[in-house]
Amino acid sequence: MNHRILITGSSGLVGSALARELEGRGADVLGFDLRERGGARGDIRQCAEVAAAVADVSGVVHLAAVSRVLWGERDPEGCWSTNVDGTRNVLDAAAKSPRKPWVISASSREVYGQPAVLPASEDTPLRPVNIYGRSKVEGERLVEQARRAGVRACTVRFSNVFGATTDHADRVVPAFARAAVAGGELRVDGADHTFDFTFIGDVARGVASLVDLLATGAAPPPPIHFVSGRPTTLAELAALAIQLAGTTATIAHASPRDFDVARFVGDGARARRLLDWQPRVALREGLHQLIRALRDQHEPAGPAARWEGGR
Repeated sequence: MNHRILITGSSGLVGSALARELEGRGADVLGFDLRERGGARGDIRQCAEVAAAVADVSGVVHLAAVSRVLWGERDPEGCWSTNVDGTRNVLDAAAKSPRKPWVISASSREVYGQPAVLPASEDTPLRPVNIYGRSKVEGERLVEQARRAGVRACTVRFSNVFGATTDHADRVVPAFARAAVAGGELRVDGADHTFDFTFIGDVARGVASLVDLLATGAAPPPPIHFVSGRPTTLAELAALAIQLAGTTATIAHASPRDFDVARFVGDGARARRLLDWQPRVALREGLHQLIRALRDQHEPAGPAARWEGGR
């Protein structure tokens, strides 16, 4: 690979891992993030900043977003302006750039809301139940609109990506891992809620494989899941975290929130077929790696940790 690629949201969980993966494949990676360190600091809501960043690249992986369900509930306008208007800015900049870069735009399992049938395929109806999910559906609509207008744009959908110590401490996997390591209390909001947890290294490898495909000049594919295809309840996740940590941590159960999806498991057949991709790191192994990394960093958590939702 010998391409210049822009990653929006390059300081985030997926952006950081993807940058390393692409650089390992020989790409020249440019970062663009409100928190960017060592790259370009920028805001996808600002048209001029986005246009300047996109002007001299061959492709864009658009990850920048309000990426938490809870944050969307707290600030609906900010969620919409970032996830929808920001995505529009990226696609408009790509359309106007003389280099005509391809665009990969990140979406989420939240676009489905509560699927009637599991595992959900990429053709499952989009019925979001919260502002974050609705913003992602609108972002996907903009991608499809841009594709019809000639931009080589496509969508990827993530599900509960985990595995880095730099992840938001109140997301479910790092929250449980930190509390388990500290021997504290793991608060489970909806013990039977079931999700598809996908290791960050697998996700970065999958997106990089899609980058490789687009770099050959191939037509942009339809939306693609990067999922494990394995269901895990929050109660099972909490118990596994405590088992792997080997501490006396406890579990406290609480009622779920009304804006949370209760169940999701994804079908990864399309990624296997189009990209020869499938996950390599199971939840148990990935969680074990995370717990070990937290201990290596000497980052004891407080006496309790609470999941605050989001993918």
